[in-house]
Amino acid sequence: MAKVGKRKKAIAEAVNSDSLYGLDEAVKLVKQNAKAKFDETIEISINLGVDPRHADQMVRGTVNLPHGTGKTLRVAVFAKGDKAEEAKAAGADVVGADDLAQSVQGGDINFDRCIATPDMMPVVGRLGRVLGPRGLMPNPKLGTVTPNVKEAVEAARGGQVQFRVEKAGIVHGGVGKASFDEAKLADNIKAFVDAVNKAKPSGAKGTYMKKAAVSSTMGAGVHLDVGSLGS
Repeated sequence: MAKVGKRKKAIAEAVNSDSLYGLDEAVKLVKQNAKAKFDETIEISINLGVDPRHADQMVRGTVNLPHGTGKTLRVAVFAKGDKAEEAKAAGADVVGADDLAQSVQGGDINFDRCIATPDMMPVVGRLGRVLGPRGLMPNPKLGTVTPNVKEAVEAARGGQVQFRVEKAGIVHGGVGKASFDEAKLADNIKAFVDAVNKAKPSGAKGTYMKKAAVSSTMGAGVHLDVGSLGS
């Protein structure tokens, strides 16, 4: 416990919680302070000027990070016939129809992304109470209800990140690993921020991007100068 305390203290001393850092400097600080014995995930959190309780202020979408996330997602696909074969060929980890629905209903959910062809939605729709709370429910707006299963599977495995604003107006997502070089992390962060900007809802009033911070799994948050993000 003493070692953990010392590490946290050292990280806190390296980062001024009252300062705003430019993107490049923030990435450098986060990497320097990612000293755990595993490859920490780097995450960005953005406070938005929206109230997601109102439908016209909901923010959600996907972004294909240019350098991936450093993590390979396990992908499940609800499909039949040729589309099921297409999903398997594209690298889907789990493919099925009613049989897969039965497994999911029984609590066997060993995947991180769920894709479905439109004709399977009557089956998948019955799994809303199981998949919904886990953020796994296929959605046409996110490209996870689609006849183009090959494209959807390849995107999920290639570093596509989904984001959705939470009740407090915060949106966050993983943008890489501490082992990534600084330029790749900066590129991924810019791509994530750009996608959130493009997802600005019609009901958003005033300042859209209020605050942003980047952090590693075990490290302190580094507050970003929102202006340096090109917003």
